[in-house]
Amino acid sequence: MRSELSIRKIRAATVSVVSNVCITIAKVIAALLSGSVSVLSEALHSVGDILASVFAWISVRIADKPADEGHPFGHGKVEPFAGFTESLLLVAAAIWVGYEAIMRFSRPEPIAVDIALAVIVCAAIANVFVGRYLSRTAEETDSDALRADAAHIKADVLTSAGVVIALLLVKATGNPIWDPIIALILSLWILFTAIRIARNAVNQLMDIALPQSEVDTIESILKADVRVRGYHQLRTRKMGSHRHVDAHILLDDELSLIEAHDITEQIEDKIRRALDNVSISLHMEPHQEELRHRREQHSEG
Repeated sequence: MRSELSIRKIRAATVSVVSNVCITIAKVIAALLSGSVSVLSEALHSVGDILASVFAWISVRIADKPADEGHPFGHGKVEPFAGFTESLLLVAAAIWVGYEAIMRFSRPEPIAVDIALAVIVCAAIANVFVGRYLSRTAEETDSDALRADAAHIKADVLTSAGVVIALLLVKATGNPIWDPIIALILSLWILFTAIRIARNAVNQLMDIALPQSEVDTIESILKADVRVRGYHQLRTRKMGSHRHVDAHILLDDELSLIEAHDITEQIEDKIRRALDNVSISLHMEPHQEELRHRREQHSEG
């Protein structure tokens, strides 16, 4: 049985796939009819959007699968992996668009502006609404795959604006050179977006720690409980929308195993209430005995 968050992520990814397919078909037709390289760049960018949304759709279905024997820490890393793959697709699109734009500088071609304008404007309006929906869902569900997908669509809106400017300049001046100029600028923007997505994905694939605000939340819970005499070896990591936390907490030596276990469970529950999708492992240690061990074995204190 999937959770509500998982269902919302899958629904958003499905909307993205359907909208990107429809928009891309329209852009490809417009590019063929208009002969515009900037519209071609939009069409290629949208092909990347389709692949990105498909990756997002697949990854959010896999990422929320529960841990199993072969994947004891779950499947959360599939989301940043999908984000990294999407960034590579954007790089390929940027290189292709840049190449086509440079070639057009030496051989400008006439453009059917009106057809291209109508399609690009309609596509941009549709993408504004889809992009907002994906961004909102990504933040509410903490999905890196949806964040990457939303970044694709936001980049698409900006590139669409650039294409509209290029087409209006061509129409106003009668000079088709504006088409490859804008296309080249857009290729650089697509490349910048790809680098940003890739950097975020790589950080998570390398087990980056939780944001400092979330670490502060964990530490405040540990410090606020008077039964916890101290803690150390607090480690956190992020995998997609999943969080992993482990730490050693120091409790009174006189506590029974059952009492120490109950305290540990209560603290873990507090952290689970404070952070979504978190897996916690607290190792309990006797306070005075741990201090003695540090003095004798590590010359501390």
